[in-house]
Amino acid sequence: MFHLTDEKMNDIARVVYDRHFELDPKLHTEYNDRRKRLMYEDILYNLSYIQTALSVNDEKIFVSYAVWLYQLLCNLMKDLDKERIRDQMVLHYQILRDVVKEMMPEPEAQEIGRYLDKAAAATENQAIQFYVSDRFTSGRYATIRQEYLACILNGDTDGALAVIAAAQQSGIPVDDILVEILQEVMAEIGKLWHQSKITFDKEHYCTAVTQVAIGQLHPAIFSQPRNGYKIVTAGVGNELHEMGIRMVSDVFENNGWDSIFLGTVKSAGIVMEAIEEHRPDLVGISVTMPQYLAMARDIVAEIRKNYPDLKIAVGGWAFQLTNELWRKWDIDVKVENAAELVAWADEHIIKGR
Repeated sequence: MFHLTDEKMNDIARVVYDRHFELDPKLHTEYNDRRKRLMYEDILYNLSYIQTALSVNDEKIFVSYAVWLYQLLCNLMKDLDKERIRDQMVLHYQILRDVVKEMMPEPEAQEIGRYLDKAAAATENQAIQFYVSDRFTSGRYATIRQEYLACILNGDTDGALAVIAAAQQSGIPVDDILVEILQEVMAEIGKLWHQSKITFDKEHYCTAVTQVAIGQLHPAIFSQPRNGYKIVTAGVGNELHEMGIRMVSDVFENNGWDSIFLGTVKSAGIVMEAIEEHRPDLVGISVTMPQYLAMARDIVAEIRKNYPDLKIAVGGWAFQLTNELWRKWDIDVKVENAAELVAWADEHIIKGR
């Protein structure tokens, strides 16, 4: 399996960094010390994405990331025009391709070069139209979503919690509040952060308030009669991206399941221990950041090896950036949200017995 050690990544990144400044002297005036530091970190990040894409044999992961990175830099470096940033990124991929060819053996260097050429082409095409969810401004809960979003963006914690309390009191099902209101709002928050319209601190505040809002629903969620079924849920990678899988657990609890929520994990060990202890009927694995896809694949493989009959579901934003990667994994279902997974479990687990 393809693998770059941390030492090798740093060696490549240093050569790429130095060569970029040699070939593009304007960077010395355009980049202050902070930007220079972030540029070096981005080179390491680029290499980690390449490694992930190669390890799971899915080039779309890196190409999608390249488009995302271009969009992000266009919003972060507003003193530079988009064409200038495009030229910087294309040159970066060319330099990285040349350095990899010099410092790595074939066929790895050739395959990496192919990925980098595709990333450069995607950047040159200026795929910079920011996605705006039509679902957020339309549908039966559009007004509530917009009210809640306005509250958290204005720092009105009490107002935000009151919006969710009123939604529950009006009779809106808890599943809908979780999936069609709060999940949609948090997706919009992620988009606003990506476009640099809100700060990292604001994104964290919005997440924290939403966790409290979900907590308001717990008395209703945990008072539901149990149906005797269990689900183990876990995110993979970074604990900052566990809200989606937490919502999955809450939706299943609201539908009578006992849920064992593990937070985020970086290996199969904790998941395997939970399966051994609780003997669940279903395991749900969520991946938010694409660089953790290979880790998730390994966790799925370990579960399947030890529990061949256990149902396994995957989901999360990372899979949207792949070329249907989940079809190569030995799983039972890939879903978009918790409501979809509950419906699948009802049909294939509960009714299937």
